[in-house]
Amino acid sequence: MKAKTILITGATSGIGEACARRFAGEGRRLILNGRNTEKLDTLRRELVALGSEVQTLPFDVRDREAMSRAMASLPEGWDNIDVLVNNAGLSLGDDKEYEGSLEEWDTVIDTNIKALLAMTRMVVPGMVERGHGHIVNIGSIAGDTPYGGGGVYCASKAAVKALSDSLRIDLVDTPLRVTNVKPGKVETHFSVTRYHGDQAKADAVYEGFQPLRGEDVAEVVYFAVSAPDHVQIAEVLVMPTAQATSTLCARKK
Repeated sequence: MKAKTILITGATSGIGEACARRFAGEGRRLILNGRNTEKLDTLRRELVALGSEVQTLPFDVRDREAMSRAMASLPEGWDNIDVLVNNAGLSLGDDKEYEGSLEEWDTVIDTNIKALLAMTRMVVPGMVERGHGHIVNIGSIAGDTPYGGGGVYCASKAAVKALSDSLRIDLVDTPLRVTNVKPGKVETHFSVTRYHGDQAKADAVYEGFQPLRGEDVAEVVYFAVSAPDHVQIAEVLVMPTAQATSTLCARKK
């Protein structure tokens, strides 16, 4: 794999953390973003011990000014980013679309769409100038098949698909590549966040079948990024074997 410097948003848990660990070592440099400074520092120490150079950027991706300051703080040479993994994302609640919280919807849209756009706008021009780069957006099966109680989240992931496809078109005359990875059910902190810390309700999402792990999705990301330069893994839908659609899973009683 030729890529050397990899920027991952939302790297302190779940898919983002798994991606950081998968890319660690082998001479790669990692730039890890997250809101939790303590978790970032702990992860940095672990990955440095594995042979990686690591910079941490603790900021909320919804804060565009903080994003700009953090990126500007990178040491010389670290802004030559080869791979951008737009992973930061979330869902909040499962209310019906006519009953949901406008404030929660703002948070979902600001994180899943606007922050992805801001980070892309900040990083990709440098990739174009250098003639090398790969953008990996973490989407979701929810962007393909909406479900009740998840309208805004589903719409945000449909937007990730549209933004990935349009960026690929915009970059077709460059050597850059764009990949949209769309996981099904992955057992991470995602559902705990969605259900506002209700662990029992979060656990029920994965009850009766083997869900994906963050490491499974990280392996797909690694595969896409490691492909030869002339190969563009444009889109991957990855689900547990027991899952067929956004909502249909074979659960053992």
